[in-house]
Amino acid sequence: MTDASPATDQPGPGDGTDLRTAELIIERPAHGGHFVARHEGRVVFVRHALPGERVRVRFTETDEDASFWRADVVEVLEASAQRVQHPWAVADALRAAARNRSAVGGAEFGHIALDEQRRLKGAIFREQLSRLARTEWDVLVEPAPGEASDGLGWRTRAAFAVDPAGRLAMHLHRSHEVLPVQEMPLAVDAVNALRLWTLDLSGIERVDVAVPSGGGVPFVLLVPAAGTSARRVASVAGAIDGASVGVLDPESGQVQRIGGRTWLQETVLGTDYRVTGAGFWQIHRGAPEALVSAVLDGLEPAAGERVADLYAGAGLFTVPLARAVGAAGSVLSVEGSAGTSRDARRNLHGQDHVSIVQGRVDAVLGRWKDPLDVVLLDPPRAGAGRKVVRQIIDARPRAVGYVSCDPASFARDLGYFLGAGWTLDSLRVFDFYPHTHHMESFARLLPPAA
Repeated sequence: MTDASPATDQPGPGDGTDLRTAELIIERPAHGGHFVARHEGRVVFVRHALPGERVRVRFTETDEDASFWRADVVEVLEASAQRVQHPWAVADALRAAARNRSAVGGAEFGHIALDEQRRLKGAIFREQLSRLARTEWDVLVEPAPGEASDGLGWRTRAAFAVDPAGRLAMHLHRSHEVLPVQEMPLAVDAVNALRLWTLDLSGIERVDVAVPSGGGVPFVLLVPAAGTSARRVASVAGAIDGASVGVLDPESGQVQRIGGRTWLQETVLGTDYRVTGAGFWQIHRGAPEALVSAVLDGLEPAAGERVADLYAGAGLFTVPLARAVGAAGSVLSVEGSAGTSRDARRNLHGQDHVSIVQGRVDAVLGRWKDPLDVVLLDPPRAGAGRKVVRQIIDARPRAVGYVSCDPASFARDLGYFLGAGWTLDSLRVFDFYPHTHHMESFARLLPPAA
């Protein structure tokens, strides 16, 4: 490691105001897509690195009062054997640095061999469990069923920005700056087949694309910039070929149909779901079936049991849980989003043993008095939190299933359960987000023995 020296080039868009570079030795992975190094006694979180590498970095955040700094790799001086060619040029930090700019976000592990990505993710998950839940667990990260050997072509949902010239774009990491893009290698073919980068998107602020997991007609949601006329939006929509199109009304928050339909039909293990184009759904094409199978295998819901599905979304898990417990049982479905809750009502129409409640999970549990045999929760990235965990424990279910998209919030919540005498009985971690640092998990938790 050497002292920082003045940089000979200016930082590109998205970089901080610090103009220094330094050579660092990378130590280990950290949660959030970073790798840990040290510079003059200070921790530096470095992106686009690998353990054991010697790299030159450009500092991107260097507040003197901060407990750590951030940096991006701009040159690899001694490379890891696990470093590979990045599959997406605009997300490749080294190619971006050669053009004196930052990389777009969304593929921060693309420079790492796929098997090594999963090994690193397992190490990160273990570290979070050890640090936040004070428990040790041997984590094996599973690829999604049917995953492509190159880890590409899995995203069924993609969100794009629009640059000032009206071109399809994406944000640079931790920046308001955007960069024009064309093909997105992580997306399924149907997203790229729309060739949205050939269109003049002037007047549009954001473009969201959703494709049914099993294939079908895509849905494109246009989010207009303030002041854009309806005529201009209609002109952009008319240029989109091969997709249904809707526009987000900025005042009501509702999606207005322009062409085709504003919802997708998803099919999971033989069951059809209706999901609004703007609604939440697992983005990996294989994730819904893998997660439903994991939940049913892990919780083994039985006829006549009383089940709660918390943060239930459009009913991905509610539907099979309702089928498993049958009319003699009951299911409480709680979802905060009004639109997604409406999807759940459609997907469970006629199932009188299912109570669908739209609202905050803690508020609903606070007034729910019926006993529960099984609780499943699939919270957002922030996790459930201490209050909801306490409410679940007080309901005295025989088992809890926890679906998580963030190892840190899961480990924190797991610590609350363990502190109350509960046991982590099983844990599966899935790599539903190849070439990114993200992962998904399902855990079964059991209460203390009576």
